[in-house]
Amino acid sequence: MSATTRAETPRWWRQEDWLAVGVGVLLLVAVGWGYRPEMPSFKWAAAPDLGRLLGWGNLGAALGLGATMLLLAWPAVRLLGGGRWRFAAGFVVVFALAWLAQAIAGHARIHALGLEYVLFGLGLGLALNHAFRLPGWLREAVRTEFYIKTGLVLMGSTILIRELMQAGALGLVQGVGVVVVVWYVGFWLSRRLGVDDELGVMLASAVSICGVSAAIATCGAIQGDRKKLSYVTSLVLIVAVPMMVLMPWAVRTWNMPDLVAGAWLGGTLDTSGSVVAAGQLISEPAMKAGVIVKFSQNVLIGVAAFVLSIWWAMRPGAANGGQRPSVRVIWERFPKFVLGFVAASLVFSLWVEPETAQAMKPAISGLRNFWFALAFVCIGLETHFGDLVRMQGGRPALAFTGAQAFNVVWTLLLAWLLFGGVWFAVPDIR
Repeated sequence: MSATTRAETPRWWRQEDWLAVGVGVLLLVAVGWGYRPEMPSFKWAAAPDLGRLLGWGNLGAALGLGATMLLLAWPAVRLLGGGRWRFAAGFVVVFALAWLAQAIAGHARIHALGLEYVLFGLGLGLALNHAFRLPGWLREAVRTEFYIKTGLVLMGSTILIRELMQAGALGLVQGVGVVVVVWYVGFWLSRRLGVDDELGVMLASAVSICGVSAAIATCGAIQGDRKKLSYVTSLVLIVAVPMMVLMPWAVRTWNMPDLVAGAWLGGTLDTSGSVVAAGQLISEPAMKAGVIVKFSQNVLIGVAAFVLSIWWAMRPGAANGGQRPSVRVIWERFPKFVLGFVAASLVFSLWVEPETAQAMKPAISGLRNFWFALAFVCIGLETHFGDLVRMQGGRPALAFTGAQAFNVVWTLLLAWLLFGGVWFAVPDIR
C-alpha cells in the first residue's frame, strides 16, 4: 500500500465497518441489559385489520423504534462526514418506507406467497427514485452499507452453534453438502456464462446457502456493488414463488416420503418463509424436516462470509498490479463487520444462557429486520430499474436458474440418501 493510500485511510473510529459494529454491539448490550423495544405488528389479512395496523399503539411502537435507531445512527453518520439535520430529515422518509414495506409483506396472502419485505423495500425505493428527483437532504440518509452491516452484526447473535447441533446431524450433513457443491457449480456456471466474479459470488451464495440473507452477507464480505445485490435479491424472490407451488405438487405426484420431501424443500427453497409454507402443503413432519435443513444452511452464513472475505482479499489481481497483496493490504480490505458478526455468534453461543438468548431473540430479530429494510429502501433510492433489466445481458439470470436447476436435482439425491433410509435410519421427526 502506498503512502498516499495510507494517508487517505481514515482512522478506525471514522470507518464505516467499525461504526456499524459499534452500533450493533451497543444494541446487543442494551437488549442484554433488559432493553426490549416494543415491536410494531405487521400481520393483517383484511380491511378491518387496518385499524390495528394503523392504531396509535402500533404506530407509537414504530415511532419509538425509529427514534432509537436515529439516535444511534446520527453520531455514526456525523463521524463519516454526513450532515446533521439533513440526515435526520432523510432518515424519517427512509424509515417510513421501510415500515410500509414490512406492512405490505405482512398481508396474509403476500406472506403465504413467500414474498419478503426486502422486495417491497426495493420496489418502493425504485418507485420514488423514478417518480421524483431526490433532494439532497434525502440522499444524505441513503447509507445502504452502514444499515446492512449493522443488521448483519445483529444477525450474528441469532446464529447459535448449539441450536445447529440440536437440529440434527443429518440436517448438518445435507446443509454442508448442498452449500459446498452447489456454490461451486453456481460460481463455475457464472464464469462460463461470462458473469463477473463479484456478481457470480453473490449468485452462488444465494442459490447454495439461504437466498436473500446469504446474498446480503456475501455482498458485505466482498464489498460488492449494491445494484448487483438488488438484482440477486429480485431473482431469489421471483424464482422462489413458482418453486414453492411446483415442488409440493411434485412430492404428491411422486408419492415422496415426508422426510425426504421436507429435506428437499429445505435445501432448495431460498427463503425460510417459503420452506414453511411449502412444507405445510405436505405435512407437519415434512415442514419440520425442511426447517431443520434450512436452519443448518442458515448457520453456515457466518462461515461462508468469513471464508469469502479472506479469499476475496487474497485473490491475485485484486490490487497491487496483479501481485498477491501483503498482510497489511489484506487487513485493510477485510470487511471488519464480519468480525462483529462472528464475535456476536460466538458470544451468544458459548457464554449466553440458552434461556436468555431465546428471550432476547424477538427484539434482536425485529431490530435486524428494520436495519435490513432501511438498506433495501436505500438500494432502490440509488438504483435505476433499467440498470437491473440490462445487467450483463441476462446472463446472470441464466446462471442463477441453471444453478438452481442443479440444486433441485443434487439436493433431492442427498435428501433421499440421508432421510430416505438408504444410508441411515430414518430420524423420528414429529
